[in-house]
Amino acid sequence: MPQSHPKFVILDRDGVVNLDSDQFIKTPDEWVPIEGSLEAIAALNQAGYRVVIASNQSGIGRGLFEMSALNAMHEKMYKALASLGGRVEAIFFCPHTAADNCDCRKPKSGLYEQIGERFGIELRNVPTVGDSLRDLEAGVSVGCVPHLVRTGKGLRTLEKGGLPAATRVHDDLAAFARWLVTEGSHKVAAPAPQPAP
Repeated sequence: MPQSHPKFVILDRDGVVNLDSDQFIKTPDEWVPIEGSLEAIAALNQAGYRVVIASNQSGIGRGLFEMSALNAMHEKMYKALASLGGRVEAIFFCPHTAADNCDCRKPKSGLYEQIGERFGIELRNVPTVGDSLRDLEAGVSVGCVPHLVRTGKGLRTLEKGGLPAATRVHDDLAAFARWLVTEGSHKVAAPAPQPAP
């Protein structure tokens, strides 16, 4: 039976956790965290949230880099996170190009469905954070709550409009983490209303 309302967050990678490039992030040297993003993941972990990444990585399908390069980028991220007391539970990625017409390339929901199955969780109301419309659409299609960051392609996405209903916009991942931890703790810690004497 899938667990409902877990303390779970699903993040896009490029433009949310690390700096993005229209030429793709192809090597560990090109993988550079956005200021405050790794600290944000550690803060989410400390507040009891499990963090998972769902990322389109069509650079593999295009032949721009190998799986070994992707693994090396993620190793760099894991080490940097560990030094801050943070961790990412898993990274789900789609290596295909649009021409492959797969089910896992966002805005399709395949990566999210894989996450739900792997962790045995209901994704309804799980926050998903992205910098592009397709990130948000993929999450919304399985019931996630959409959050757009202004980093990466976020400002362009915001200008284009057409965001899913109830999308909340944050300056960056650090601002999202502060919001979620504060909001989440209010919901848990709010005292029950007392009847009037």
